[in-house]
Amino acid sequence: MTTHLALLRGINVSGHSMIKMEALKATLEAIGFQNVQTYIQSGNVFVDTEEESSAAVGFKIKQEIFKAFGHEVPVVVISYADLEACFKNNPFLKEKDIDTKKLYVAFISTTLQSSSMNDLRISQFKPDEASIDGSRIFIKYAVGAGKTRFDQKYIEKKLNVIATIRNWNTVAQLLKMFKER
Repeated sequence: MTTHLALLRGINVSGHSMIKMEALKATLEAIGFQNVQTYIQSGNVFVDTEEESSAAVGFKIKQEIFKAFGHEVPVVVISYADLEACFKNNPFLKEKDIDTKKLYVAFISTTLQSSSMNDLRISQFKPDEASIDGSRIFIKYAVGAGKTRFDQKYIEKKLNVIATIRNWNTVAQLLKMFKER
């Protein structure tokens, strides 16, 4: 069995694409996923399956959400190793007196090249900062996520990818849950 973490983008936000986590859990169990566990209403779902391919798991979840709930929901599936790498590779954690409430991670559907930073034109969003690491973009917002134009929609448009963003506290909790599974 392989454990996957599916990050659903854009559900239960401002009354859009509403899905109760209990219903999502039951739906995913009904199609064969085991040990389904959700975390908060924003769409973080652990599943166990014989399927090793993250892309295949993500496609199956996306397809089932559409069938069961009628919502077109992008899904990014990550592994324990990917989540653990967030803690090892986040350059902003090395800063003295860093406010982790301003740290976020954008999980991307594909591996990015270092040249993608040029495509993002992050310099337009100073004093916000970003750093690319594989299929993640580490973000440090100067004021906060609600007061920037450097968001998931901007990232998706500029890089032509699927992206979903989680705050640092959620990333930390998801890693803890992954370890406990």
